Amino acid sequence: AARVFHASAAGATVHGPHQTEQPPLWCEAGDERRFGSHPHRCTFSFEDLGGGLLRDLTLIMASATLIHPAGPRQAASAAAAWRGGAAAASLGAVLVVCGRRSLHLRLRSVRVFSTQAAAKAQAAVLETVETSNFVEDIVAKDSSKGTYSGRVCTRFPPEPNGYLHIGHAKSICLNFGIARKFSGTCNLRFDDTNPASEKQEYIDSIKEDVRWLGFEWDGPAHYASDYFGKLYEWAKMFVEKDWAYIDELTAEEISEYRGSLTRPGKDSPYRNRPIEESLALLEKMRAGEVEAGKAVLRAKIDMAHNNVIMRDPIMYRIVKDTPHPRTGTDWPIYPSYDWAHGLSDAIEQVTHSVCTLEFNMHNELYDWFNERVKSMGCLECEALPRQHEFARLEMTNIVVSKRKLKRLVDGGYVDGWDDPRMPTLSGMRRRGYPASSLRRLCELIGVTKVPTAVIEFNLLEACVRDACKEETNAKLLCVLQPLRVTVTNYDSAADEIIEVPADAEGLPLRKLPFGRELLLDREDFMEVPEPGFKRLTLGGRAKLRYGYVITCDEVVKDEHGEVVELRCSYDPESLGKPPPKKVAPVIGLAHATSSVPIRARLYDRLFSEPRPEEREDFMDALNSKSLAVMDARCEPCVTELCGPDLLGNDKESPLVQFERCGYFALDRLESERSVQSGGPLVFNRTVTIKEAWKPAGKKYLGGDRIAAASASIGAAHSTGLHANQPTDQLIDFSAGFSCHASTGIVWRIQGILLSMSFGVFRAVLQHRFLYVACALASEPRATA
Repeated sequence: AARVFHASAAGATVHGPHQTEQPPLWCEAGDERRFGSHPHRCTFSFEDLGGGLLRDLTLIMASATLIHPAGPRQAASAAAAWRGGAAAASLGAVLVVCGRRSLHLRLRSVRVFSTQAAAKAQAAVLETVETSNFVEDIVAKDSSKGTYSGRVCTRFPPEPNGYLHIGHAKSICLNFGIARKFSGTCNLRFDDTNPASEKQEYIDSIKEDVRWLGFEWDGPAHYASDYFGKLYEWAKMFVEKDWAYIDELTAEEISEYRGSLTRPGKDSPYRNRPIEESLALLEKMRAGEVEAGKAVLRAKIDMAHNNVIMRDPIMYRIVKDTPHPRTGTDWPIYPSYDWAHGLSDAIEQVTHSVCTLEFNMHNELYDWFNERVKSMGCLECEALPRQHEFARLEMTNIVVSKRKLKRLVDGGYVDGWDDPRMPTLSGMRRRGYPASSLRRLCELIGVTKVPTAVIEFNLLEACVRDACKEETNAKLLCVLQPLRVTVTNYDSAADEIIEVPADAEGLPLRKLPFGRELLLDREDFMEVPEPGFKRLTLGGRAKLRYGYVITCDEVVKDEHGEVVELRCSYDPESLGKPPPKKVAPVIGLAHATSSVPIRARLYDRLFSEPRPEEREDFMDALNSKSLAVMDARCEPCVTELCGPDLLGNDKESPLVQFERCGYFALDRLESERSVQSGGPLVFNRTVTIKEAWKPAGKKYLGGDRIAAASASIGAAHSTGLHANQPTDQLIDFSAGFSCHASTGIVWRIQGILLSMSFGVFRAVLQHRFLYVACALASEPRATA
């Protein structure tokens, strides 16, 4: 929120009539980042801030707080007194996020108070102007205090029991991003303490995914197994100090003895066994002389502790006859996550251990183990690392549980972990998602501690679409569903070659054949047009891309009544000329024989329901139409850009835009299989040109209906909680998205959400337009 006042980043300008004769201090680009010391009316305009969406939403709250040192309530009251009337006892603001590219924040007629306290409050916030989330605030504070002698070291510690998914992308960007921003280091450490589910395949894929996202870890990759020797010696020392003991209860008995959130646990009958006996049993466990499930090593803490995790947690368990990917069968016992994780951080001298909220209850145990080991003089770090939690990434229409993703793979519902429909990073890479799109997504959603925040899948696609626009140079003609077209008045036996000049984006000179036999896309023709259909119809005319104007004269159907051929005539004088007004917009074409056959794989959401995990069995929400395979035809230039030569090397496949069809990426794996058997190249559709997905059974609001949706919001608000307010106090969407608060209307987020249709709000949100009206008034409820 402090970035609102970072003039050099936001390009902000403060202006207004001076209230005194003394010259004000201006807040302009390159200035000292502080406001004038004299009260004046001002207007702020900030554009293209970027950053986390939740952070952007807090700009409204933060603005009023910084304006007055005592907070928004006093700021509102003072503003009312200054303007001379209780009718102005609110600060109106509108935040408009339009396609995530442009952000405008305007505060109308707000007074900046020139007090020493206000200046100090502003300066204090501006000191952290470079941070963008609460984790970075913590790191910045520790660095300024010299907690770790100015060092910053983070780590990304995946368990190699599956492929990374989009939720891991958020953690990767956060951990590596912190290290990059604070000139620190970030380790890649594999938490390989469970050999039963870990494979070298997963380790290799994780390394590839991290590098693909654009990050590189410092030094060699680390493994928890690197410290197995130290961890075992320290465990023996714990037993010698009576901080741990060998428990021979079964797993069911341990769970029963542990108690619950409302019932304290009770001591195991083995809790007070002699130290020498526990030590001897631990050595037998290490030698492989104890059967699995017969004994575990537990820390001796407190069985009546309020935190269930602290009730004598397990430190070591027996895992026999399962080779480890790195150590083989050297170890018959393995440390628990809680014992290995925090101590691995301390060994590597990590300063900030950032993890998701599921490990919040483990925080106390994390510190307990580290403090005990440090008290024995076994750790070299000057200050112990601290664990900080954030909310994991939750998104509609996907699942991010490795267990559930493995079930999809093992059950054959998808073609492996890298299936382009999977939310895994390898699947997204194979589908053609640019790595920059995931980094942008993580930047937009921000970092919070709100566990219930769910990101719309549309936002991911919007980020992918924006990245594809920037990274795609080739735009080719393609027909996904070919429909035969015969140009009846084309008399020449030879085809005509239409040359398309090379463009500045890198496409070479293209030669498009035009002749008697052509192909159009079935979606570009409708015999009996529906209202609004503006492509080729029977008796209608259309302009071919780079070609002539054609007229559909006759439709040929098969015995089932399906259209199989169009017989058209062309205008020989229309080449290179703009189409007449009554001609349909430009449509694509392909030559019937000279075009290149390709196989296009069109993907939809893997789950048809937004929250499949809410089902009793998430598999019931699988989308049976998540994949459609088309035998398409493309212009000959496609073989030059994505030909078989790319299949045998490591060169990255270029993104290609098939005009009006979407952005596509060459599927190397499928193409190699297809070419070897004499088939065509295979392309995966990365994303459509425009947002086209709509929920089943719900009416979707298109771009031309946003104005109507906006009007519906205003109408709902006028008949809702504030029906007694004049309609001219509503948001004026036609006047630069400004807020009219001249007579003191109090805008509340909860008022809008309750008074308008949730369906309308969701539809507007899905269209990447978010209108949020908010105000800070003198009542505590409105402030909340």
